[in-house]
Amino acid sequence: MVVASGTNAFAKEMAIRKRIASIYNKREEDFPSLREYNDYLEEVEDMIVNLVDGIDVPAIEARIAEYQRENADQIMNAQARKAEEYAAALAASKGQLAQTGVDLSSSSEAGTSAVAQGAYAPAIAGAGIAQPRPMGIPVPLGSGPDMLGFEYEDEETMKLRAEKAAKAGGWSVEISKKRALEEAFASIWI
Repeated sequence: MVVASGTNAFAKEMAIRKRIASIYNKREEDFPSLREYNDYLEEVEDMIVNLVDGIDVPAIEARIAEYQRENADQIMNAQARKAEEYAAALAASKGQLAQTGVDLSSSSEAGTSAVAQGAYAPAIAGAGIAQPRPMGIPVPLGSGPDMLGFEYEDEETMKLRAEKAAKAGGWSVEISKKRALEEAFASIWI
């Protein structure tokens, strides 16, 4: 039981960290000095520890809600920037940057140095035209590949894929039945 409670505590802490990191998502370059950035990180870590330990939770939740209201634009911009970086890293890992003709050596930020600061620039901008940052809540585009490129599958497709994988590995239902019968009858003579 100790392991289960430790696992639950770990899962709780990871969920809290993920939630707080999505809200308090400033970076070092967002601060005028390293000292102010470190103070910000320390404040965020103190809130996480107190939430995990259950210390003064209502006051901390109120601070989080107030911060979200006051910094909604900054939070959304940081999330968009993170998504752009993720898309660029994913494209780079697939070799798509080479196919699009983007020259990474000519700019310091993967082709976005020509775009005005604060303007929305997709990770792979062919024309280099600055666009306004999207506002509002992102809406899923429907079915299709997720962020990692995997297709969403229904239960039947997943079952079929599992059966094909098992057969490719040399497993079959007949062999399993035969082995189960042999083991059952072998145990009778003992």
